[in-house]
Amino acid sequence: MTTFALIGAGPGLGLAAAHRFGTAGHHVALISRNARHQDDLAAELARENIHARGFTADVLDPASLTAALREAADTLGPVEILQFSPVPRGDFMKPVLETTAADLDDPLAFSVKGPVTCLHAVLPGMRELGRGTLLFVNGGSAVRPNPRVAGTSVAFAAESAYAAMLHDVLAPENIHVAQLIVPGAIHPDAEHSSPQALAERLYTVHTERGAFRHYSEPMPT
Repeated sequence: MTTFALIGAGPGLGLAAAHRFGTAGHHVALISRNARHQDDLAAELARENIHARGFTADVLDPASLTAALREAADTLGPVEILQFSPVPRGDFMKPVLETTAADLDDPLAFSVKGPVTCLHAVLPGMRELGRGTLLFVNGGSAVRPNPRVAGTSVAFAAESAYAAMLHDVLAPENIHVAQLIVPGAIHPDAEHSSPQALAERLYTVHTERGAFRHYSEPMPT
């Protein structure tokens, strides 16, 4: 049995993705800062006969993130799929002219050092399996910079560049790297951007193993 590792486990998209990959037969590692929320999510998934367990880590703390992913692999099975979709902090989203150099430290650590840490934690296991998938979920500012949210615009663009490079260099090893752009808000009633619709799209991206970048819906003009 292999593991679906979710970075940024929460009750919306995180839970929907955990359910989708869990029903496909994967164990689920719920990785976030809040252990109580992990327990609630794991209990909800258990009611659907999905084996899930929480692991506490902070994306801004590389040592805790590495430890959580290694413990997940040791206890649940090797990580075959990793989804990186933590929610950025509100203070990452200052207007561009109010954003100082120091204001970019945490957004870049969150969106670039976090993925780099995850990659190095799970890549050896994926290579041993002979397969793997890395899924990155970003907002529209990853591809269309928004001066109202400068921190995430800069950091998401850097994350996109890193993930695109991984897509190219890891494809020959049967490790698929893909990005899903969600241009607007995730809403339960949205046709293409509800948690369940996005989870299904992510599962399709994992199984079809096609292009690097995907959109949940067209970017607004």
